[in-house]
Amino acid sequence: MSSSHKRYDMTQAMELTVTTPAASAEHTLNTPQPGDPVAGATRLETDSLGSVEIPAEAYWGIHTARAIDNFPISRRPISVYPDLVNALAIVKQAAARANREIGVLDAWKAEWIEEACERVRAGEFHDQFVVGVIQGGAGTSTNMNANEVIANVALVAHGHPQGSYDVLHPLDDVNRSQSTNDVYPTAVKLAMCFSLDRLMAEHALLRDSFGAKGHEFANVLKVGRTQLQDAVPMTLGQEFHGFATTLTEDLERMRHTLPLLWEINLGATAIGTGITADPAYAATVCRHLRELTGFEHVTAADLVEATSDAGVFMTLSGVLKRSAIKLSKICNDLRLLSSGPQAGFGEINLPPRQAGSSIMPGKVNPVIPEVVNQVAFAVAGADVTVTMAAEGGQLQLNAFEPVIAHSLLQSLAWMTGGCRTLRINCIDGITANLDRLDTMVSTSVGVVTALTPYIGYAAASALAKTALLTHRNIADLVVDAELMSRERVMKLISPARLSGLETITSAIPVVD
Repeated sequence: MSSSHKRYDMTQAMELTVTTPAASAEHTLNTPQPGDPVAGATRLETDSLGSVEIPAEAYWGIHTARAIDNFPISRRPISVYPDLVNALAIVKQAAARANREIGVLDAWKAEWIEEACERVRAGEFHDQFVVGVIQGGAGTSTNMNANEVIANVALVAHGHPQGSYDVLHPLDDVNRSQSTNDVYPTAVKLAMCFSLDRLMAEHALLRDSFGAKGHEFANVLKVGRTQLQDAVPMTLGQEFHGFATTLTEDLERMRHTLPLLWEINLGATAIGTGITADPAYAATVCRHLRELTGFEHVTAADLVEATSDAGVFMTLSGVLKRSAIKLSKICNDLRLLSSGPQAGFGEINLPPRQAGSSIMPGKVNPVIPEVVNQVAFAVAGADVTVTMAAEGGQLQLNAFEPVIAHSLLQSLAWMTGGCRTLRINCIDGITANLDRLDTMVSTSVGVVTALTPYIGYAAASALAKTALLTHRNIADLVVDAELMSRERVMKLISPARLSGLETITSAIPVVD
């Protein structure tokens, strides 16, 4: 069969792109309904390269079919990112409104396109967005897939079979005044706005969960550590409050990044010069996009620069990496603090989530912090990918935005899921091992530090040495040495004093 007229074999394409039942489900076409074309029926579509037979019931067309053939790489269709599919529909809807307003698209065509976009945004036809997330062409295949699906959804809704492009055309009508080079980056940024909003909400809930534990453990003394060695006392509440504070800082970085994603280049068309678009289009489509999303979108001041620039993606990636790595450090601390239960730190107890071993009965592992650690590793790796893809752009366009989009949307989704499972399945259920913490504090030489201003460094050193050798209670040693009364020493080593919550500002007399 010649390349200019071949039948598109969906089964063969799926064998190339799908290996698991879950992945296959993502590619499955809409279930045929009564009255639909019989199984195996096709329609013929033609482009500048030739003709291809497309499954008659498919809402995508020839350009999508070629992309499925060309990019059997990721085994993941763009529909794995619903935010991206919805963002594409919103951009097409805003474009239809703008084109109707400036008079370059018939009102009925704009209405049909809007109706189709609304259905996609409602969750219909996502299974028709089948091109792989990793693709050449700077996102052209994704844009073509969106154009074809929206056109065919509109056609079928108004009584025309798929492929009736003489009535409503994917490129002449759905893609009017647009180019992949302004549609795709705008849709990607919009998808990231949706995803980042969701992450910030989960991140804030996780922050609040740590804060609640900080309040719950406010009076629980423990031994602080530096370089994994015993340091001075603190409260367990201070430790968890510190976790909440660092998450708050990262949340602020995310909030500062969100407005950067609102700048768009719609109206730039191919390279930023606006060729094929009406001079009024850029401002008009931006206004409609603002109305549809609720975000304060602005048109970039320099559309040539904006069309080739990937700086905002590096900024977002850096913020995500920072947050992920700091969250991973917290998870490392949780695993250390809960280690044991007999031969480790054993200061806190994580909720038992599943059996930890197929050979060791009774073993329970810190699986929730572990999975968040792995999310952080993936986010850090994605940051390298985004950095290299941004650097690899050439001249008036960055051809590598598909891998940037995939990397960042995956990072956003994984971090959102990681924050949620860490909060629900771990942090909310943490308890303190009070007896062990009390024993460790009472025998810790770090407590002596609080007494140094009162008994002097030499006496404190002697007490510390004795405590290490005998493992006796520090308070008992001070009283036995007749350095101060029990009432006095207990006040000085109270939780408030040891943790710094109660400070001393006056001169301290040193005991001889």
